[in-house]
Amino acid sequence: MEKIRLEIIGLSSSQSQTGSFALVLGEVNGNRRLPIIIGMFEAQAIAIEIEKVIPNRPMTHDLFKSFALSFHFVVEEIVISDLKEGVFFAKIICSDGIKTIEIDARPSDAIAIGLRFDVPIFSYETIMSEAGIVLNDDMEDEIGDDDEELEEAAVGSLKPDLSSSGKEDQMKNMSLDQLQSMLDEAIDNEDYEKAARVRDEINKRN
Repeated sequence: MEKIRLEIIGLSSSQSQTGSFALVLGEVNGNRRLPIIIGMFEAQAIAIEIEKVIPNRPMTHDLFKSFALSFHFVVEEIVISDLKEGVFFAKIICSDGIKTIEIDARPSDAIAIGLRFDVPIFSYETIMSEAGIVLNDDMEDEIGDDDEELEEAAVGSLKPDLSSSGKEDQMKNMSLDQLQSMLDEAIDNEDYEKAARVRDEINKRN
C-alpha cells in the first residue's frame, strides 16, 4: 500500500475543551490536512521538540530515545496506520540494522518520538480519503503554528475543563446534514479542532 508523506503544519489549542489540542498534519505536495485531537501532555512534548526547548529532566519521549539508542535501535519512520470509529492508530517503525520492528502507539506519542529521531511521518490514502480535510486554493494556511501557540503548549499552562461535554452531546443529536454544514463552516473558518470533532462524529455514524 502506497504511503503518503505528511508534515506538521500546526498545533492549536482547543477552542471547546481546555487542555486539548489539534495537531494538524499536512500532505506533502498536496492540499489535504489531517487534524488529530491530542492531550496537553503530548502537545507539550511535541511543542518542546519543535521549539528546541531543553527541559531540566528528560521527558518520557526523551527517555524512549535514550533507551532505544542504548540498545542500538533507531526509529526509521512513523506511520499513521489505521482509523477505527474516529480513533487514529499509529506504528513506530524501529530497526537495529538487522531486523525491523513495528510498535503500536498513539499518533501523538509516535509523532513526539519521531520528532526526536528526526524521521518522516506517513499515512495511507485510505485514511486521507476518509479523514483528510481538503483545503481550497484560496484558503490560507493560518492554522496556529505560530510561536505563541507552540509556546503555550510547551509551558503546559492549561488546566482541564469539562464544560465541553454539553457540546459533544449536542452533536450526537444533530442530523448528518447538520453535521456536514457544521464541518463545512469549521473548514471555512480554519477551525481544525472543531472540524476534527465533527468529522469524528460523522465517521462514527458511517
